[in-house]
Amino acid sequence: MDKNTIIGFLLMAALLFGYSWLNQPTQEELAQARYNDSIAKVQAIELQKMLDTKQEPIAEVLDSVELDAKIKSQYGAFSQASQGESKKISLSNNLLDLEFNTKGGALSKATLKEYSRYDSLPVVLFDESDNEFGFIFKSSGRVVYTKDLYFTPQVTSDTTLVMTLTSDEGSKFNIKYTLPSDSYMVDVQITQEGMEKVLPHNMTNLDFTWEQKLRSQEKGRTFEERNSTLMYKRIGEDVDELSETGEDSENMQLGIKWIGFKNQFFSSVLIADKRFNGAQLYSKAIESDSAYLKAYKAETSFEYNPINPEGPSYRIFLGPNLYPLLKSYDSGVEDSEELNLDNLVPLGWTLFRWINTILIIPVFTFLGQYIDNYGIIILLLTIIIKIIILPLTYKSYMSTAKIRVLRPQIEEINAKYPGNDKALERQRATMDLYSKAGASPMSGCLPMLLQMPILIAMFAFFPSSIELRGEPFLWADDLSTYDAILTWDANIPVISWIFGNHLSLFCLLMTITNIVYTKINMDSQASGAQMPGMKWMMYLMPLMFLVFFNNYASGLSYYYFVSLLITILQTYAFRKFINEEKVLAKLKENQKKPRKKSGFMARLEEAQKRQEAMMRERAKQNAKRR
Repeated sequence: MDKNTIIGFLLMAALLFGYSWLNQPTQEELAQARYNDSIAKVQAIELQKMLDTKQEPIAEVLDSVELDAKIKSQYGAFSQASQGESKKISLSNNLLDLEFNTKGGALSKATLKEYSRYDSLPVVLFDESDNEFGFIFKSSGRVVYTKDLYFTPQVTSDTTLVMTLTSDEGSKFNIKYTLPSDSYMVDVQITQEGMEKVLPHNMTNLDFTWEQKLRSQEKGRTFEERNSTLMYKRIGEDVDELSETGEDSENMQLGIKWIGFKNQFFSSVLIADKRFNGAQLYSKAIESDSAYLKAYKAETSFEYNPINPEGPSYRIFLGPNLYPLLKSYDSGVEDSEELNLDNLVPLGWTLFRWINTILIIPVFTFLGQYIDNYGIIILLLTIIIKIIILPLTYKSYMSTAKIRVLRPQIEEINAKYPGNDKALERQRATMDLYSKAGASPMSGCLPMLLQMPILIAMFAFFPSSIELRGEPFLWADDLSTYDAILTWDANIPVISWIFGNHLSLFCLLMTITNIVYTKINMDSQASGAQMPGMKWMMYLMPLMFLVFFNNYASGLSYYYFVSLLITILQTYAFRKFINEEKVLAKLKENQKKPRKKSGFMARLEEAQKRQEAMMRERAKQNAKRR
């Protein structure tokens, strides 16, 4: 480095030093700078605090935006109605207490005022925990269920409630509920405004679903399950039902008038004013330790036009399976328009149902208007029935008496043709004796067979009669279910399997009376002493009835008990007033007269002759083979 370069660097350094010394800050300027730095630090700290406090609201705003988008995507034009508050609105008359929920705008609870459960609690057909009903809107590939939307309630009168669903565009879907006084029937009418803005113009059906878990209301669960089922009526056809046991389903394309979720004594029935467009129905039994019996589901639809201000209408029956009440809904209605709700009461097949509806129920209802004690009513009903069938009972006894007084002559025939090889001759001689005397074993059976429809009709009537529900008599506190005189909790081998956990007293009395009646009958039979095995079989039948009827309604066992007692008294009365010596004299007189054989007897003898010929031919062939 030369001398000139060194001198240049020294001059530059001197200039920089001089500039720095001349421009250095004063003490006041240094103090102001330190103050400004402090202010900046404080501001930075406060800003960070503000950012920290604003972090959560900002996230909430972001989440809210995402949520709104998700709601809009899911509910479309009903996104605003998907948010709201659930409120309960009530309607009531002297028979029903109804509760509606603004969420879904549907009936959420139904209570019957005049009936109680077996444990004295009110009969609640359903509440929002076990019943669900809702319409389905389908638009732009989106499915919206009204059960998820919030309605606006308006009570227009003591009997009327309107639930309104409002869309984001202002369209309104109204459900009007009307509960008349003294009625178990709720009228429902759908009206609307501007629904064509949110639903397709070409929409023709309004789908809906109805699901319910059927509550157990009675003491006897086994019998209650057996009489609970999903029932329905197709347009122009008879009432039908799904299976009472296990799991069952039905898929129908034809129009349906009503769908009913039926318990033993109570039902919830949805009735279309016009029709439902077919349906998918489903029923499933629930475990025996549950508070519910069955799970029901119905998926169907109405005819619907979103442009029409008047939408579909329907009715909901919420009440007892009381035959006179259900039958009254068809009063003054053309046959083609009849609801046939009375089929909710199971009264047996056609013949037995006819006996119940023409004879038993009218008499039972008439007596119930004047007598409060249903035990007395059953007694009077039994006496009336016994008087009606008295001619048949008398004819049956007379036929038995004729066979009984001919017993000595029958024994002579048996002695004359002993052994199996002379069975045909013995049988032909016996039938010839009966023909000449004017007696027939079949004539005693025929009157009894004619009485059987009445007995079977009563078998169907008593377990289905809600009039007996909760009605006490003597030791029975409820004639519609079993009257346990003895109960146990332990699982007793064989005994618990046969009888369950109780023994019913009326059923036991019926069994004892039946055994006594069987003994009286067997003692009077001409051939009773010759068939000891058959005699024991006859005694076994009443014991089987004890097992079979132990869980049935005590009113039914009481009826059979009283009926058997009256029959025994009639039998002894017949024996007292009918002189069997005169009967025998009459039969002997008939034997002396020439008697034209009936067509039946002639055919019977001809068949016997053919059988004898076949046996003789078979005997010859066997002899040749030997």
